[in-house]
Order: sequence, then structure tokens, then C-alpha cells
Amino acid sequence: MVSLDSESDVLQRGDEAPSFELTGTDEETHSLAEFTDNEALLVVFTCNHCPYAKAKIDELNRLAADYDDLAVVGINSNDPEEYPDDSFDQMQELVERGEIDYDAYLFDESQEVAAAYGARCTPDPFLFRNDGGTFKLAYHGRLDDAPNPDDDPSEREMAAHIETLLAGEDITAAEKPSRGCSIKWKPGNEPDYWDA
Repeated sequence: MVSLDSESDVLQRGDEAPSFELTGTDEETHSLAEFTDNEALLVVFTCNHCPYAKAKIDELNRLAADYDDLAVVGINSNDPEEYPDDSFDQMQELVERGEIDYDAYLFDESQEVAAAYGARCTPDPFLFRNDGGTFKLAYHGRLDDAPNPDDDPSEREMAAHIETLLAGEDITAAEKPSRGCSIKWKPGNEPDYWDA
């Protein structure tokens, strides 16, 4: 298993969130626009099988539960042909069992959304501020200070950033990269920024 750090080489702070229309585990189509009732949006590129991603499920569930003005949206962009554990069926099972309880868990079958956001690893979190109905990137970085799956975090960094954002303040903290397994691109789908 090779770990990879996220980088900010596609979206920069203040950039508008790329739009999407993706199928969720409820078999409904979900778009970026449906979350504009929230003051903040946390989009996390994640998956079912990666130990780094699995280690952060509880924290993502907690963030989704703790903040009424935050929508937590997980997006799985991995190739299920090569990684069957990341199949849509498996996504649905995790939600049905209650292991994943985000506001939405979406399947990026074409991988176009991951490429538009510049996602590199699982998990790769992007925190957006609602600016008059348009989501703009406020912070791109890790959820906490535990870089490895077996580490216990001492600081819930993303929770602190969310509180700053919901208080109407700018997040001035330096971005600290997330670490995880690489996005599993389908052959020929690797975006221009991909050099892993």
C-alpha cells in the first residue's frame, strides 16, 4: 500500500466548487446546488477499502452529526473493476449498515468530478464556504493530526476550521495535506495533474 499526500494544484482558496451531478447510495441523483441551504460544505473524496479512508469514517460521521449548517458529502471515484470493494453495491451496504452516515455518499463513475477538484488521495477533504449560493474553497487539507490509520488524533483540525467558517471568519491556517491511498484511476483517465 502506497500512501500519497494531497496537493493544492487545481483548486485554490476562493475558487468556486466544480459542479456535479452524481448518483448517491439512495439511487437518487445529487447535485452541488442541493446543498446550498448549508453555510458550509465538506466534500471528501474517499472510498470503501482504503485503510486511511476507513480510519476517518467516524470523524466524518461526527462532523455530519455535530454541525447543522454543514453538509458532509463523500465521493467515491475509484475504479471498481480493479478494486471491487469500492463498488457502488458495497457503498450502499456501508450506508445501510449505518457505518457511513454522511449527508450523501456519491459515486463518481466517470471520475470526472475527482479530476475537476484535483483529488489525489482517499481521503482528500475540501471545505467550502457558501458565498451567496456559490460554494468557494475555504480550506483543502487533512481532517486531523493523525496521518496514519493506526494513529490516534490529538487535534480535530477540520472541526476547528468548520467552527471558524461557521462563525463568519476566514480560515487563515496553513493547509496541511491529507494522506491516503491514491485515487484509483481507470486506464487512460489519469488527469493532467497526475504524476504519482
